[in-house]
Amino acid sequence: MIRGGGRTVQIGGVSLPQAGTTAAFVTGTGVVLVDTKLPGWGQPLIDKLKEVTDKPVTMIINTHTHMDHVGGNVEFPATVEVVTHENTAMLMKEMRPVSGGPTQPNLFKEHNGRGLPTRTFKDRLTVGSGTDRIDLYYFGRAHTGGDAWVVFPELRVLHAGDAFGGKAVPPLDANNGASGVEYPQTIAKAVATLTDIDTVITGHYQTTLTMTDLKTYGDFTGELVQSVQAAKKAGRTIDDFVKTWTIPDRYLKEGYASMEHLRPMRPDVEVIWNETK
Repeated sequence: MIRGGGRTVQIGGVSLPQAGTTAAFVTGTGVVLVDTKLPGWGQPLIDKLKEVTDKPVTMIINTHTHMDHVGGNVEFPATVEVVTHENTAMLMKEMRPVSGGPTQPNLFKEHNGRGLPTRTFKDRLTVGSGTDRIDLYYFGRAHTGGDAWVVFPELRVLHAGDAFGGKAVPPLDANNGASGVEYPQTIAKAVATLTDIDTVITGHYQTTLTMTDLKTYGDFTGELVQSVQAAKKAGRTIDDFVKTWTIPDRYLKEGYASMEHLRPMRPDVEVIWNETK
């Protein structure tokens, strides 16, 4: 979401769904970017911003460690402040492989640390003030172990990153700290705390959503966790569960869809399975 001259524009990942959604916030002194997509996206983002403002990018906020959200960092000037949750800062230094997904190149090591976080927070951080204020929250493990929730109070807008990536089974990157069992609790904390939000920008969905959608996502995630746990307690196997489980009708009506063409569901079920004692 770009704010400038009374206009709002979203820089999203619509043309390339695999690239995370970028939001830009024009302040009195510069532009704050939330996520920078895949490697090679830094300059296109800079070019797009020039259509809206002549102010430079002064800060990047990364919602989590994945390459499709941090890959463009290295293409911005070294003077740009990079802010993340403290767990994400540690994970970005390592750029671990994604559970059930690809190995991530360590661009930051290749660029001598350029684009790595220069400022971190634990539970909450406020940057800026007045109409330029941005609030950052950490509510616990979800998609990774360091998912940041970014709020623009003046606009009543939330960028949820991949903690709410879209209307589908949540990808669980246990290798980077994710928790399926804790995920619904994390969503519930976000819904209970962030009460003054009208618009939710997700990590990958092609339109903005609402806090009602976020609550529904929490319900969906909770029901998935309960279903996996019940299957394990009943003596079933992971493969049997994956073959027979289907998205409940009430979520299909909400637009939930299988993402098997992008990522198999089994690794995510396995994370919940292994967490269930």
